[in-house]
Amino acid sequence: MAAAARSLGLWGCAALVIGNMIGSGIFLLPATLAPFGSLSIIGWIATSAGAICLALVFGRLARNCTRTGGPYAYTREGYGDFAGFIVAWGYWIALWSGNAAVAVAFVSYAAYFFPMLASNNVAGLTLALFAIWAVTIVNIRGVQGAGRLQIITTVLKIFPLLLIVLLGFRYFDSSGLTPINPTNQSSLSGIVACAALTLWAFIGLESATVPAGDVVNPSKTIPVATIVGVAFSAVIYIAVTVSVFSIMSPHDLAHSTAPLADAASLKLGAIGGAVIAVGACISTFGTLNGFTLLSGQVPYGAAQDGIFPRWFDHTSTHGTPTRALVVSNILASLLIAMNFTKGLVDQFTFIILLATLATLVPYLFCALAEIMIWLRSGGDKLTKPGMPAIILGGLAFFYSLWAIYGAGKEVVFYGFLLLLLGIPIHVAIKWFSRKNTLAKL
Repeated sequence: MAAAARSLGLWGCAALVIGNMIGSGIFLLPATLAPFGSLSIIGWIATSAGAICLALVFGRLARNCTRTGGPYAYTREGYGDFAGFIVAWGYWIALWSGNAAVAVAFVSYAAYFFPMLASNNVAGLTLALFAIWAVTIVNIRGVQGAGRLQIITTVLKIFPLLLIVLLGFRYFDSSGLTPINPTNQSSLSGIVACAALTLWAFIGLESATVPAGDVVNPSKTIPVATIVGVAFSAVIYIAVTVSVFSIMSPHDLAHSTAPLADAASLKLGAIGGAVIAVGACISTFGTLNGFTLLSGQVPYGAAQDGIFPRWFDHTSTHGTPTRALVVSNILASLLIAMNFTKGLVDQFTFIILLATLATLVPYLFCALAEIMIWLRSGGDKLTKPGMPAIILGGLAFFYSLWAIYGAGKEVVFYGFLLLLLGIPIHVAIKWFSRKNTLAKL
């Protein structure tokens, strides 16, 4: 990968973090959160605090480990091969299932211009698959090209979000924020449920750590890009949600497949709605590009270490992990096809919870990885983690555990089954690795 080495700088990494977070989540989540009313704002605040803790944890880990793989690389170094495999497996599931969710969101906003995409399953499925494979081709052509596309789409997606925030301030109506708890459950249960949903919008906060081998001065660039990206995104998320809630009624919002565009059209007419819908399409397409980049890097990095099948340890003439990219997006395509009989919002909700759960398992391991890396290295007093590492790690761990609880029984059940499916694959990899070693003796 000599030609592509060290091709991502601070702006490219920051765009990867912001671009992967500000994507499908903020453009569709207001509709998903509408039944929870103002509890969702509290959920956003709780999730933002947890995400910042995780960002600080990943920032510290990036200074000590600059290998490709992000959460997988940190877990393997801290806990060993099996834990590294489980995290790589879970994180990979999160990435390709996340790709499926983002493609659904892309179709949902494209349906603002072409309503048949929402009513005709075949048309919607066709566009979702086209979007996935278009960005796959871009990524196969090289990391640098994918990084440029990420910067462009990140800049373009900020404008419609800022427009919604300005509309919210201009036409603010507090009646959309009351009652605080319109659900039939306790406030605490509602906040926990909202926290699990809103965490989807922060998935990708670790994005800059994954292609570390392609980052310029990774020990400094990655922490700064990660922390700035998370803080910036948190402010945007909360401001946009409050704005949309103050513009649209809870009932209309809950039944909208393009909530931000519908909110803009109420105040600015069809042109305003169209501007937001175009921005949402660009945003989700950019996020799809970023997730695709990562979905190739994770299995590729794991294959290099013998954790994933060596078949994934293959690059094209452009230096990209072609096989990993293709397999990842075949799986994303299958997940979309299996769920396209559901409505777009229901489909999006289920897939994002599944992807979030699969991501939380790597987050749990990484929360305390710095301490484990130090213990496994022999416990050098000069590199001993201080209280900040212990406190941040503890907060990040319990936050991730809390978010898993909030995902709900069905999602935890299916997510757990997907993780367990990785165990026989790990055994098979070790089996064939041993046979190859013996054959060489």
